[in-house]
Amino acid sequence: MQTLRVVVEPHAPDHLKEVVQEGLALHNVAATGQAEYYPMSIFLRDEHEEVLGGLLGHIWGKWLFVTHLWVAECVRQRGYGTKLLLAAERYAVERGCRNVELHTFSFQARPFYERLGYEVFAALDDFPPGHTKYFLRKHLVGEAEQTRG
Repeated sequence: MQTLRVVVEPHAPDHLKEVVQEGLALHNVAATGQAEYYPMSIFLRDEHEEVLGGLLGHIWGKWLFVTHLWVAECVRQRGYGTKLLLAAERYAVERGCRNVELHTFSFQARPFYERLGYEVFAALDDFPPGHTKYFLRKHLVGEAEQTRG
């Protein structure tokens, strides 16, 4: 029998992280049959190509998962967060998604997401201590549904 060790590596190189990510992805595809995966990276850039905001996530299983949405303080409250999120939703609908999921914290942007049609479906209290983590979702209306409705 092999001798295995559990090793904590806080600053592991990306190629080692990819082994774990790809292993889980292969398991998920085998279990669900859902093989289509699209990474998502959308950026807000100024005239000098400096990144002043962005949205990161991925599409898998006909769902858009938004992992990060950030806009620099100097350009907030100008609609750029909305533009980034709507661009991601359009991209997702073009790839067959019907839903989107994300999370935010009580000190972040819950009202922003709710104004854009997201609903809270779960909350984790005291994470981090003194705050709440909210899980939100939104049904995306595709073109076929728009013509029917």
